[in-house]
Amino acid sequence: MSRKTISIDPITRLEGHGRIEIYLDEDGSPEDAVLQVPELRGFEEFCRGRRAEDMPRITERICGVCPEAHHFASTKALDNALSVSPPPTARGLRKLLYNSYIFADHLLHLFYLGGPDFLSDDRDKKSRNIVGVLNSLGDEVGKELLRTRRLAHEAIEIIGGHQVHPVTGIPGGMSTGINEEKRDQLKEIADNALGFARDALGLFHEKWFDEDRLGYLLRDSDFSLNTYYMGLVDGDGLVSYYGGRVRVVGPDGERLFEVDEEDLDGLVKEHVEPWTYVKFPYLQDVGWKGFTTGEDSGVFRVGPLARLNVADGMKTDLAQEEYERFSEYFDGRPVHHTYAYHWARLIEFLQAAERMVALSRREDLTGKEVRNEPGEPGSGVGVIEAARGTLIHSYELDENAVVRGANMIVPTTSNSAALSISIRDSALRAIERDDPDEGVLNEVEMGFRPYDPCLACSTHSIAGGVDPGVRIYDSDGKLVKELN
Repeated sequence: MSRKTISIDPITRLEGHGRIEIYLDEDGSPEDAVLQVPELRGFEEFCRGRRAEDMPRITERICGVCPEAHHFASTKALDNALSVSPPPTARGLRKLLYNSYIFADHLLHLFYLGGPDFLSDDRDKKSRNIVGVLNSLGDEVGKELLRTRRLAHEAIEIIGGHQVHPVTGIPGGMSTGINEEKRDQLKEIADNALGFARDALGLFHEKWFDEDRLGYLLRDSDFSLNTYYMGLVDGDGLVSYYGGRVRVVGPDGERLFEVDEEDLDGLVKEHVEPWTYVKFPYLQDVGWKGFTTGEDSGVFRVGPLARLNVADGMKTDLAQEEYERFSEYFDGRPVHHTYAYHWARLIEFLQAAERMVALSRREDLTGKEVRNEPGEPGSGVGVIEAARGTLIHSYELDENAVVRGANMIVPTTSNSAALSISIRDSALRAIERDDPDEGVLNEVEMGFRPYDPCLACSTHSIAGGVDPGVRIYDSDGKLVKELN
């Protein structure tokens, strides 16, 4: 007898395409749920045989939301593969562009993707989007929100050449620098970003932490997963987006390891399931124990919450103040509450804005030396913190600097096991019958939104197209109800 199934297809407010399959028992009660990603990833294969210098512009096409992350993870991998370090001016420009990206991407989630679940006053599905958010916040806030996001992408364009897919990162540095006029524009944009971030902090504490919105979810232990965490830290152990050492802590907060990016090989393995194209990375020293959590399970998480859990603090004053407020609220770290990802993302949003201000004022930002000459080709790993978590690019080059092998482990892939557990738990809690309404199904979808998944990064579509709608089947596999 076939299993009775509820399908949420497609899932909404994320990058990429996927569906949730909820399996019911004979009584119509949920017994399991999985996230299926029916897309095929192919970038590692067709990167082979390409020239090394093409990689930053090829791999950023994996995604239109986080191309900057792939661009610089690729560029850093080539730096290491060609034994070259960028000069200070190039490093400053890379970091300023990258913090502008983190700011813009977190803004996208806080207001456009995750935000509608908490910021919109109208809970109807037609208003559970950015339009509903703008209606709830009012014209003045809405205009400033749209303006700030546009300016952040202009900062990316000033340094990177394009607002969406940068063309500036090359092995050993940057393809071009900036002049004082462009620096002045970047300073203005950075000041605006910090002003908006300060206002947003008050707005979110007013709106999000209401007991009827995010507040009750932050206190509900049913949404807590005791996992390991991975993230980059700088030399002082603080949250770092562009570079540093990879630190992993256990469910108890104790450090499992901290290594340089080139020493990551062999620490993470990938488990495969037949029902999805997404792989499930786990810590090799702990092992794969299935879709479970705890000290004996190698499941780990990455992203804003993970970065705060592995680090000793934030780089900037405003973010550090909110970080301490966050830690006090949860009575220390690590914080295992999945919905705390939203708050952690807000803290990182603040740090990115503060870093934009500081980096735009670096004395060497307009220097003329923006590239050092590459050395002999070999193998290299580049690790960077994408908005969604730790991103790893690994390349092997032949003697002519042609790519012989490429591997990419992206944040959504690293989160895929925990994400599947969260979706399963949300479904088992939310659905009490086999004909749930649209509001209940949104509660299931809310289980993945804290992770801000990017399914185009964790896979890659060759055959496109989606079939929207929620379909309910009986025990014989016959379609009995469809919601569009």
